[in-house]
Amino acid sequence: MTRSYSAALPTAYVLLRILIVLNWLSGAAIFVLLIATIVAEEWTMTALGIPPTSALRPLLMGLRAIAALGLVAIPLNHIVLKRLLAIVETVRRGDPFIAANAERLQAIAWVLLALQLLSLVIGGIGKALSTPAYPLHLDAGFSTSGWLAVILTFVLARVFAEGTLMREELEGTV
Repeated sequence: MTRSYSAALPTAYVLLRILIVLNWLSGAAIFVLLIATIVAEEWTMTALGIPPTSALRPLLMGLRAIAALGLVAIPLNHIVLKRLLAIVETVRRGDPFIAANAERLQAIAWVLLALQLLSLVIGGIGKALSTPAYPLHLDAGFSTSGWLAVILTFVLARVFAEGTLMREELEGTV
């Protein structure tokens, strides 16, 4: 069986490598911003255009909690990216239906589930903090496409597991 060349795999490999670096850089940026709000609270609030009043203290505490949860998402994203990178490597070698890929997809599915739950918590905090005077608009909360990705990844993990078993059975009969 001849395999056709596709630019998708090398492109995916490079993009995943870039995303891994960007993920850690965004984590560093969130960490610096979080520390800045703790160490230099008034300066940070002024820099963000927020007048440092006592009425905004709960908002700042909530934003710190959101930043901390954002930091939790960084290693979770890393898990997904590294496992996707490993899957791309097996596809590049022409051997994607292996047990390790089924396990990687299963792990990715669980992490995507955790990220969706994290997004719900962040969205809830944002909703609780938002007021008419200080509206807070976050790209967090319930995501239909995010939950569909979770389901799809669990199903795909099972497909890979079954594909691996079928392949092993076929190799055993030859």
